Amino acid sequence: MASERYDCHYCKESLLGKKYVLREENPYCVRCYETLYTHACESCKQPIGCDSKDLSYKDRHWHEGCFKCATCERSLADKAFSARDEKLLCTECHANHYSAKCAANPNPVGTRKMEFRGSSWHETCFGCARCQQPIGSKSFVPREKDQYCVPCYEKQFAQHCTLCKKVGGEGGPTRLSPAPFPARVSPLLPFPML
Repeated sequence: MASERYDCHYCKESLLGKKYVLREENPYCVRCYETLYTHACESCKQPIGCDSKDLSYKDRHWHEGCFKCATCERSLADKAFSARDEKLLCTECHANHYSAKCAANPNPVGTRKMEFRGSSWHETCFGCARCQQPIGSKSFVPREKDQYCVPCYEKQFAQHCTLCKKVGGEGGPTRLSPAPFPARVSPLLPFPML
């Protein structure tokens, strides 16, 4: 009984004892498969052969060893990356080149940031000018070039009732401690004396 021939679907060369690739149930010798079906690497322009990992992004292909950050040339294989002007960048290089810089230090801010008066801060850097504590999402009061948490602003700048020491409201308090004589109210409060 004669054995059946097992040939490359494209070049018809015998595949007995050779490596081959099946594509849509048809056998191809490695050379024909790589010529017909593999992609050229975006970086080195060489075919991405059967023995290489083909990494792709937006219909562009790279050898695993060629898939690198355009700036620092570190491997991007199995890492988060971004694309800018058709260039692939690791997250660190993208942040260093394209993210807003913190107003308090030279480091890129990233996605968790505070923005105020056209500047950006890390959440931990956007703080009260008096107590230095991060303001985060709490209320604050801007004054000149600084910002203050509400308790510090009240301690340093707000007007207080001379009797109860409570803070008066913006434009003057609507009700202060019951005082029989207006002389007990600080003359700094912006409302008319009776």
